[in-house]
Amino acid sequence: MLKLVDFSFTEEQELFREAVKEWLSKNLTLEQVRENDTKHELPKSLIKGMGDLGLLLLTLPEEDGGSDADWVTATIGAEELGYADISVASPVFYLVQASWGYVINKLASETVKEKYIRRAATGNGFIGIGVTEPGGGSDVAGFKTTFKPNAGGGWNINGEKCYISGTAEASEMDGGYFVSGFNNREAGHRGMTAAFVPINYDGVEITKRFDNMGRMAISTGGFKMTDVNVPAEYQLGETNKGFYSTMEGFDAARVLVSASCIGAAERAMDIGMDYIKERMAFGQPIAKYQGIQFDLADMVAHHEAIKSLVYRTAWMLDKKYNEGFDALELAKYISMCKYLAPHHALDTFRRVLYWMGAYGYTKECPLEMGMRGVMSYCIGAEGSANIQKIVIARETMGRDWTKTR
Repeated sequence: MLKLVDFSFTEEQELFREAVKEWLSKNLTLEQVRENDTKHELPKSLIKGMGDLGLLLLTLPEEDGGSDADWVTATIGAEELGYADISVASPVFYLVQASWGYVINKLASETVKEKYIRRAATGNGFIGIGVTEPGGGSDVAGFKTTFKPNAGGGWNINGEKCYISGTAEASEMDGGYFVSGFNNREAGHRGMTAAFVPINYDGVEITKRFDNMGRMAISTGGFKMTDVNVPAEYQLGETNKGFYSTMEGFDAARVLVSASCIGAAERAMDIGMDYIKERMAFGQPIAKYQGIQFDLADMVAHHEAIKSLVYRTAWMLDKKYNEGFDALELAKYISMCKYLAPHHALDTFRRVLYWMGAYGYTKECPLEMGMRGVMSYCIGAEGSANIQKIVIARETMGRDWTKTR
């Protein structure tokens, strides 16, 4: 007997989507997004409102300030934020904490939870990921950051991180970062440990704020750690397990990045359809021309296919945590999402801008913010496109066929 797969969202998930959508329609309009992009900041009222709504760190258990949300629900939140804020600045603030915050909280001591994590869930703090270094970000086993035991039983950390989201916000809100490095370099990736490093801690210096192309409303910066002595209770997880917790954070973040890009792409198409139905050429709306219709059909077909992939992968992520789903199989699907969704979003913005002609080239048109924003995820944030291709090929053919040395 044929068994059908139920692709519907739960009633709770549908209610969550509607509540988020309604709140964002009032509190994060395109005009507000433009203002945030121009001023290079996310308003404190927006961040606090996201906390009050229960959006921030929603994947955490309720006792730690979250909503105990599953990953499909978290993906809905990322999609709706991407739809509202096509610059993807506020989605970054959300998704970094929903993904990496989940991993940090799972591994953190009560001290770290009480001082930093629960406060961030209310919009009064920030929990981020400090992985990328001047030499790169995807080659985690090539990091230069070192962990050496200190006299207090904790770690003496030295190293530099760069292209890190939210450094200014973390400093202002007294937040901190997941940081991993080598305590035993000879052991390779099995000699890495992770710790929570408060951004305002002794020995931590914010080096700069990068003048990015997009995502202007959230800072991207760097920080150096010079003899940063964190106590034992700031260690995240077991010694020598830092590589694996880093990969776990990447997996969750890449799903939410993909959902944010899907939301932004859908908003671009909606803005574009409103335009082509009104824009007249040769006596009729340009929406009536097949050249436009075929372009739209191509975008919609790709959009729905990639959106389905993203939600299937979020469902698989839930299965991993609840039923022990194969992590390597999941990694392939996560990389497919991260490879496809940002490039689809970038291509969607490009095509819709073409529909708009000269108007699309001005900042009176909001779409240029989206094009600048999603570009960051095409280039590399949370893992470059080529890294995703390597993972997809490796998990499809088998690791023996993708070894280079």
